[in-house]
Formats: sequence, C-alpha cells, structure tokens
Amino acid sequence: MPISAAYLGIILIWSTTPLAIKWSSEGPGFMFGATARMAIGAALCLLLLRALRMPLPWHGAALRSYAAANLGIFGAMVCVYWGAQHVPSGLISALFGLTPIITGFLAAVWLKERALTPAKIAGSVIGLGGLWLIFGDERPGTDANLGLAAVLAAVFLHSLSTVWVKRAGSELPALTQTTGALLLSLPCYLLTWLLLDGHPPPELPPRALLAIAYLGIFGSVAGFILYYYALKRVTAGRMALLLLVTPVIALLFGHFLNGETFGAKEIAGTALILSGLLFYETGERLIQALRKDGA
Repeated sequence: MPISAAYLGIILIWSTTPLAIKWSSEGPGFMFGATARMAIGAALCLLLLRALRMPLPWHGAALRSYAAANLGIFGAMVCVYWGAQHVPSGLISALFGLTPIITGFLAAVWLKERALTPAKIAGSVIGLGGLWLIFGDERPGTDANLGLAAVLAAVFLHSLSTVWVKRAGSELPALTQTTGALLLSLPCYLLTWLLLDGHPPPELPPRALLAIAYLGIFGSVAGFILYYYALKRVTAGRMALLLLVTPVIALLFGHFLNGETFGAKEIAGTALILSGLLFYETGERLIQALRKDGA
C-alpha cells in the first residue's frame, strides 16, 4: 500500500473520530461506549488473523510493542472519552494538533530524530496559530477546563505511545500489532468500566449504536492498522503531522453533519494550518536555497 493512501485513510478516520466519540457516549455512558468499541475491534481483528492464518506472537518483544501501543489505545482513549463529555469535538481535534511538537520533542530525546530544527518548529508554530485562530475563542467553564486537561493528557500519552512503539522497533505486521494491543487493552477497559459504572445501559440510542460500531470497525481496526503500517515506514514526527490536518477535515464534517458554521475565521485558520504544514515540510530546503542565493 502506498504511504499516501495510508495517510489519506488515517486522516479521514481520525477526522470523524471525535464526533463519533461524542455520539457513542450519548445514552450508554463514555466508558461503556469505549469498552464496546474496543471489544468489537478486538473481535474483528481476531477474525481477520484467523482468516489470513496469521500468528499472534506473545514473546517478549511483541509484548513490549503491545504495551507501548496500549498506552495510546487505553490511556489516551480513556482521557479523550472522558474529556469529550465536556469539550466540543472540534476542539478535541484541535488540541491533538499539539501532537507534532510533543512527539517531535520526545522523538528528539528518545529516538535521536532530527525533529526540532528551527524550520520544523516554525512550521508547527504557524500551524498551531491556525488552530488557535479557529478554536481560541472558546471560554470553557469548570467542567470544560477539566475536559481540556483530560484531552491534553491524552495528547501527551498518544505522543509517548507513538515514540515508544517506534523505539520498540518491532517487525510485527500492522494487523498483529493492532490485535495484540487491543487484546491487552480489553481487561483495562473492562475493569475501568466495572469500577466506574458496571451496569449495561437499559437502551442504546440508534446514533450511539451506529457510532460505537463505526468506531469499533474503522476507528479501532482500520485506523490503527493504517497507523501502525505507516508508523513503521516514516518517522514518529512525520506521523504526528497528520494531527495538524485532521482538525481542518473535522471542521468540514462538523459543518455538514452537525450543522456547525464555517466562517472567515475558520477559513483563515485553515490557511494558516496548511501554510504551517507546507513550511514544516519544505522550510529547511527553502532556507538553504535562500542562503545559496544570498551567497
């Protein structure tokens, strides 16, 4: 599969995930929605492994890789699900735009990647400026402040998980990596659900049921498989750049699916984000070219 196709799939899936998370928690509660999503995803992955006759190793290296991925699948996701009760879906996607900076710092320290050059930092700052322009007018109350803190914790855990998986250096196929991580996360989800709630919902609204199914099939299986497939082939910092694109697409989905407005502020913010991405990718070459011309 071309990396560009994997990138496109990840962007489309992750752009719809925040809104689907909010919908999946309407009625059944956030932990039931999260646990059901991961159970569906794990079951589907096991079926795919069986159909493809692929093994599921449990040796030390595989377990370390699963544990690294579980930090994002369980740790980050629980924070997101809890925070989604108090934070708009578009703002969740915007906050995850901080991931390139956090991942770049962790990758520079832990993986020795060249991820914190002046051009890359400048590109990230420009992109984050666009995110701030779009979402900076939010005036959250107390519950929303706690929700924002939870989402920011999720951003850090997701970044740490990305770098840890990359550092683990496992040669596991993406489907195997996803299956092992989901299976490792299930006891964590079940225990957390039992401690926080433990009661099945009396009824599931149709939209919540569809959102859970969508997240289980696409968010937990297709999205993670594409993510770990791409992560094995590009740097951790480059993977984090996806999260500067998804807020823009999430904004469009919110407009067409949820009736959210898209005015001049959103257009200007989108332009800044795309400019930041462009400079992140080409800034070093541009600076070198200007230096040559100046010489």
